[in-house]
Amino acid sequence: MPGTAPFGPGPFLIAGPCVVEDDRLNLEVGEGLARLAARLRIPVVYKASYDKANRSRLAAHRGPGMAAGLDALARVRAATGLPVLTDVHEVAQVSAAAAVADVLQVPAFLCRQTDLLVAAGTAGRPVNVKKGQWMSPDGMAGAIEKVRSGGAGAVAVTERGTFFGYGDLVVDMRNFARLKAACRCPVVFDGTHSVQQPGRGSDGASGGLREFIPSLVCAAAAAGADGFFLETHPHPDRAPSDGPNMIPLTDLPDLIARALDVWHAARGRGTGAP
Repeated sequence: MPGTAPFGPGPFLIAGPCVVEDDRLNLEVGEGLARLAARLRIPVVYKASYDKANRSRLAAHRGPGMAAGLDALARVRAATGLPVLTDVHEVAQVSAAAAVADVLQVPAFLCRQTDLLVAAGTAGRPVNVKKGQWMSPDGMAGAIEKVRSGGAGAVAVTERGTFFGYGDLVVDMRNFARLKAACRCPVVFDGTHSVQQPGRGSDGASGGLREFIPSLVCAAAAAGADGFFLETHPHPDRAPSDGPNMIPLTDLPDLIARALDVWHAARGRGTGAP
């Protein structure tokens, strides 16, 4: 049922390919995530974007578009039972996306767009707002306030790193406590976009340092993250978007198991996972 995906109270995972691809790939990832959810007993939300509207170059791959992308996401939900999340970029997209997606997401570059945030809040779905790479934790309180003004009952904010000079991001581990205090909602850690190197890949595309994903995810688990956001793909180096900062699908279960161990240890209780 749309709208039922939780943001806690225990740890949860938002994961999937950067962009909607063909049904074979979408379902391969979805089925892998469904197995992970069952094995680790953790809520999992499948994510993929129908349009990557903020690419640096005009010729960059954007995805199948809203109509085809939402249809594909509906097939993933039907086949796997997982709730699905997708980005919205304009107010006009919100109602159509909310008719299919269980969770709406506002991308980092749009986290100050008042009309979009309010519209997402009116859609009757949980909303995840990505923290802009230039935003302070206190500054994100206004974004969450805009979503809540639309009536959204469940809101989360996602830490995805902060620009450090040109083309690199750093993660301030203090931000999990600061975001929670400022926004009064669950805080998610985006372990994959946090290792992105915008504009430093081939032909001006984003590069990435995926080897740092595991250590950052475990550090975030200890520092207070409530959930994790990880883009994943069976073959990241062949992915049409953001491949350098995605984690291979086969590596994801062990990483999440480690992160859960850290998450529970930091809070003084065992995982109970097999």
